[in-house]
Amino acid sequence: DFDQQSTQRQATAMIIATAGHVDHGKTSLVRALTGVDTDRLDEEKRRGLTIDIGFAYADLGGQMPTGFVDVPGHERFVRNMLAGINAIDLAMLVVAADDGPMPQTREHLAILDLLGADSLIVVLTKIDRASESQQASARAAITALIAGSRFVDAPLFEVATPTGTGLAPLREHLSARARQHQRSVSDGGFRLSIDRAFSVSGAGLVVTGAVISGEVTIGDAVVVSPLGRRARIRQIHAQGKSSLQARAGERCALNLIGPDLHHDMVGRGQWVVTPFVQEPAQRIDLDLQMLADLPRAVRTASSVQVHAGAASTTARLHAMDTRDFAPGCRSFAQLVLDNPLPLAWGDRLVIRDAAARLTLGGGRVLDPFASARGRSSASRRERLQHLSLTDPVDALGRMLADSPLGVELNAFERSRNLTADAAIKLRQSAGVQCAVATGAADRDDAGRPPPGIGLSVEHWSGWQQCAVRLLAASHADQPERIGLKESELARQTGRAYLSGFEPDRDAGPRRIQAVAGAAIRAAIASGDIARDGPHLRCPGHRAVLNPHRQALLDRVKTSLDKSGLRAPIVGELGEELRMQRADLLTFLREMATLGHLLPVAPNRFYLPHTLDELAAIARKLAATSPDGSFDAAAYRDASGIGRNLTIEVLEYLDRSGITRVAGNRRVMRT
Repeated sequence: DFDQQSTQRQATAMIIATAGHVDHGKTSLVRALTGVDTDRLDEEKRRGLTIDIGFAYADLGGQMPTGFVDVPGHERFVRNMLAGINAIDLAMLVVAADDGPMPQTREHLAILDLLGADSLIVVLTKIDRASESQQASARAAITALIAGSRFVDAPLFEVATPTGTGLAPLREHLSARARQHQRSVSDGGFRLSIDRAFSVSGAGLVVTGAVISGEVTIGDAVVVSPLGRRARIRQIHAQGKSSLQARAGERCALNLIGPDLHHDMVGRGQWVVTPFVQEPAQRIDLDLQMLADLPRAVRTASSVQVHAGAASTTARLHAMDTRDFAPGCRSFAQLVLDNPLPLAWGDRLVIRDAAARLTLGGGRVLDPFASARGRSSASRRERLQHLSLTDPVDALGRMLADSPLGVELNAFERSRNLTADAAIKLRQSAGVQCAVATGAADRDDAGRPPPGIGLSVEHWSGWQQCAVRLLAASHADQPERIGLKESELARQTGRAYLSGFEPDRDAGPRRIQAVAGAAIRAAIASGDIARDGPHLRCPGHRAVLNPHRQALLDRVKTSLDKSGLRAPIVGELGEELRMQRADLLTFLREMATLGHLLPVAPNRFYLPHTLDELAAIARKLAATSPDGSFDAAAYRDASGIGRNLTIEVLEYLDRSGITRVAGNRRVMRT
């Protein structure tokens, strides 16, 4: 099925991160396992305290070296800790036997749970410094601590790093995990969260981080987001070794080159992504879980710190269905970020208080392109229920069924970080009828399907049937009228079809008009609606006037046909027909209302087929112009109708949506 095509289990390198309270031996443990001192900063060595994340690699028997991320344990550096634990496979919760679980032990465990860490092992360190009773007390406290988490079955290892006691069983366990390691790898667009950026002599800018999804090869084009600067991959190191490619599940270093990219622009918290997914998100709907041990509820619209990947930013947290967020509650919520981030569906976030002293909870991104309107509506909550589904085919299918105005396909595909092939398969599998194209008709250079608003087959058919019914009802009410203009029928269709559904506050009048117009054009293409000049009618309808009015209209038509492209003004036409100007003008206006004539100006009327000829002249001028535009003088010369009449005709074509003004020239509307 679709899930198997987009996400699969692959043998990949394993990434392990430490977690735990300050001074519980995390760095010493990593050094004992890898031989690498991850404290690289002078201040860290001077103070004997891990301040920033450190990295090491060791060959544990897997297909690639196992990566270790050592994180700081001090409460002041939780922000740095969060930057190091995204996209890990295994966490080692380190607890000193002489202390037992401490505040950052609990906070780090909660953060690992919120971020959806795959698995956990507990390492009880410093057993050489603790009595038997202290060790027993620490083991009991650890059991109680993890009992309330999903890591309840985590194995426990006891070590003393100075003497090497207990390291062999731990190393053997990690080696077995490394050899058997497989990871669910998304084949979406490439996304790497930058945790370090620096300049290397002779190479230039180098960034490091965890690859969240996709893969990239030397020479590929990427974007540094949210900076928006384009670059190319010059060199790659994956899991500490030179490589031709970087892929999901690996820690990588990328050497980036770009004409407008300098090393002082790039830093922790930015992302390297494939161009398709580089659009940053600022308003995010998410599935939020608050921690159960919070001292008090968090009020809606509170200022918070948001951590995603290695990035952090301030934001406002808004409730959708409650006034506040009670401890332990789970609900939909919206984050409005002060600084946009290139997030995707399923990304895990951690939320801390504004002062960065307390972890409040975390969440899973459902809609990175959320709307501010209708946040508390039932339709929004129902939409988020659908977006919660893991399978994009299920999610999109249910959204289409509940969305009479359709779904913006490009935004959905971008939010799910789908490749071009996956996006095409999604549209086919979900039964999408692409109703309104908002971009090119064919695939772009990357092979992606065109942007557009997708509707279900049922809704697409419903829109067309509604338009046909309204047109037939109009004929029954006004048999003298040729039909309705497309814009008028679209407005009526929008009101009528949507009357049976809850209002969608995310969709404005332009969206309604676009969907209704597309459905009407589809009905025209299928033959259910006929076009008669600028009016639309049912195929079998013919306007019926009484004999007197029909006779007069026939005389008018004969006179206008003789005039060709230069229709006379009303006074001249009245003299030819021997009618009073006022009486003739009243009649002409009535015929224009019924669609038999077109009022180009207050005192000048045209036959529909003559206006078609005048519109064709505009199209030909635009088609033969190098830039697709033309001016009034060119139109006057091509039509031969004179300057004043040219202005009247062009202004009518503008009002009719056939042309539009562009500076001192005109272009055709699409």
